[in-house]
Amino acid sequence: MQFGERVRELRHQLGVKQADLASRMNVSVSYISKVENGKLHFGDYPSEKFIHKLAGELQADEDELLLLADKVPASIRARIQQRPELFKKLAKMDKLALDVLEHSLDSLQ
Repeated sequence: MQFGERVRELRHQLGVKQADLASRMNVSVSYISKVENGKLHFGDYPSEKFIHKLAGELQADEDELLLLADKVPASIRARIQQRPELFKKLAKMDKLALDVLEHSLDSLQ
């Protein structure tokens, strides 16, 4: 799922109109429309601060929105910096290996 699609989905779940969200976010309705339709230019893409506020307005998981916007949440960035070699290994794993690892991790909880 793309960032904009998720924003639209969350907004619809809350029954909020684009105009209302735009007003709460102090942006134009056209900006919200562009976000939802993936029509933003590189310089217009939402900042982490905007996404933080958006997550609050939409009662959404901020980390999910950050990741969908191709931004690494600070908590994940810190873990990567603590164990960069581990994350390099994870990045090299294929889908099957990641699925097996995920299943193993789920069984530990």
